[in-house]
Amino acid sequence: MDEKKMRLLLDDNTVMECDVIGKFEVEEKVYIALLPEGNEDVLLYRFFEKDGEIELDRIEEDEEYYNVAEVYYDLFGPVETDEEEEMELVEEE
Repeated sequence: MDEKKMRLLLDDNTVMECDVIGKFEVEEKVYIALLPEGNEDVLLYRFFEKDGEIELDRIEEDEEYYNVAEVYYDLFGPVETDEEEEMELVEEE
């Protein structure tokens, strides 16, 4: 996957455009960091490909989420807006 953008279909059938910050591995699982357009919150998902299709899965466990967030910060550092404010990592509900 070399795309810089990704579209997410939300539960209410709306589409959210996101910039792809990057993919990375934690404990033999692959994760992806996304930044929705017009938003300051970075979203983290489990990433995998199945039958040639990209699939994202929510990170349900708090411990797994915090481990992934820690690796994200180590790899990419805090993402900053034009106003130089740090963006928040949020759990997708």
